Amino acid sequence: MKVIKIDKKHWAGGIEKSRSAYRLFGPVMVENKNFSDFKELAAGEMPDMTATDTRTSPKSICFPPEEVMMEFSTDETRDDCNLMKVPAKDYSPRAVIGIRPYDAAAYLIVKKNFDTPEYRDPYWCDAYAACTFIGLAVNEPGRLDFSTSTNSGPFDEIGLDVLLVDMGGHYFAKVITEKGAAYLKAAGWEESAGDGAEQQIEALKVKAESMIQTTISFDRIKEKSIMELHGADFWDDAAFACINCGTCTYVCPTCWCFDIQDETRGKSGVRIKAWDSCMYPLFTIHTTGHNPRETKVQRVRQRFMHKLKYYMDKYEDGIMCVGCGRCVRSCPVNIDIRRVCQAMNG
Repeated sequence: MKVIKIDKKHWAGGIEKSRSAYRLFGPVMVENKNFSDFKELAAGEMPDMTATDTRTSPKSICFPPEEVMMEFSTDETRDDCNLMKVPAKDYSPRAVIGIRPYDAAAYLIVKKNFDTPEYRDPYWCDAYAACTFIGLAVNEPGRLDFSTSTNSGPFDEIGLDVLLVDMGGHYFAKVITEKGAAYLKAAGWEESAGDGAEQQIEALKVKAESMIQTTISFDRIKEKSIMELHGADFWDDAAFACINCGTCTYVCPTCWCFDIQDETRGKSGVRIKAWDSCMYPLFTIHTTGHNPRETKVQRVRQRFMHKLKYYMDKYEDGIMCVGCGRCVRSCPVNIDIRRVCQAMNG
């Protein structure tokens, strides 16, 4: 596997050069805030490669919090009156720079929902196909990182096109796919790292994985019946502090729930797809007024059963979590998915 050496003196120049062929996205420190988030990079703006993590995941690049699906008009003088039309979309090539390996792995989990043999969400799929993921390995995992327990890890390559490794004065860029090679070429980064680069990367990988402080086990969850877990006696305790704010679902890179609404102003209207959350009381309410999950215990149980049981049973590919730790960090009442997983597994 080819490894390219990128001197940091040539980093900014390469980023700017690649703009002629790609829309660029990356982590950026939010103004007057003590955190960074992924956003499209303006001209001259560089991705913040020193950020340990972003507050929210980069899932919004392909799955925006709010997206116009269709436009319509009720103006009877127009030929297209009452016709739903898909607005123009920009699916030109995108380079997502500095995405962490667990966030790239999360995209493949979400893909199972939006790109299936029966149904294909063109908005998500076309945006995802346009992306080239330039990952950044995690040399020093944070205290909430448990990605090695979830089929991912600080140097994991799944879902990435290039894996960057910070070597101090330069990056090693491990080329994983042809899309990754094309981006590096567009940026003008083609200097071979030479012999020994892969061994250096492997040594850093082993070191980073050894720094992971927490792990989870879910080996026994698969063998348990749904009703056995659904009726377990720990759900009241797990949900006691929850305030149903939905923060956990909004920061999570694998949550995919959304709502569709029509909004009008005068004779113009749009149909939008917007993030929704299983933590909200209105999420499951029927038009009859009946709500099958009217209590917070039911909603908290649904979230964790989906992440740790239903997904596992349906796809037989681990759990619906990549171990980023965002939900643990952001929960205002300290609900911890690791503790819930331990209770379910026990």
